[in-house]
Amino acid sequence: MAENLKGTTALVTGASSGIGEATALALAVAGMNVAVAARRKDRLDELAERLARYGVEALVLEADITDAAQAAGIVEQTVAKFGRLDALINNAGLMLLGPISGADPSEWERMIDLNLTALMRCTLAALPHLVRAAESEPRRVADVVNISSVAGRVARSGSGVYNATKWGVGAFSESLRQEVTRNHVRVSLVEPGAVETELAGHNRPEVLEQIRSRFGSVERMQASDIADAIHYIISRPRRVAINEMLIRPTEQEG
Repeated sequence: MAENLKGTTALVTGASSGIGEATALALAVAGMNVAVAARRKDRLDELAERLARYGVEALVLEADITDAAQAAGIVEQTVAKFGRLDALINNAGLMLLGPISGADPSEWERMIDLNLTALMRCTLAALPHLVRAAESEPRRVADVVNISSVAGRVARSGSGVYNATKWGVGAFSESLRQEVTRNHVRVSLVEPGAVETELAGHNRPEVLEQIRSRFGSVERMQASDIADAIHYIISRPRRVAINEMLIRPTEQEG
């Protein structure tokens, strides 16, 4: 049976679209106050209006979390507003595909900075508050949910550095899990396959064509499918931890 999440607080990064937006909505429906962080404030403002319709409070955090101070700042602003932090959903990410040979290293740096380093910094800043929340009512448990990818367990040609960032998220998550599990801070890794979001849209035209060729006939998942999984993870009883969840479209082979 799902736990009652009313009156608790979640912070969602990359919340201006896709999985982050859908997750913020799913958690608001469940009664959580939600801080939403991203660079596109206009989209966050619109999302905050939608969240408020569910009778919860929303906090808009315009931030570039690849900046260390801003990554820490979104956590501190969330706690200042709501007085607690019960769940951190590290969703912000970037997927820039292409061969390693002849690659533009600046694309690698952008992915590493956002997919891995920013996730680590947000988590580090959040941990004291999550531990504190896990020591108190109403839940006496707290959650870190890190959004990885099938690419975090299956390496492919043309995806090397994206693979590396997502494998890194998996390693970081498991190590952290072992550190904080006795504090009743649960660490969960969510690994989606193909989802209908803006994620692939940042790639060069030839890469987009390859993606379309690979997944053209596959019915992709919706962002709400992943949001539903995240809500499931967070709403488990205190005694239950969902450490890893791999979610593929039914028709996706690899």
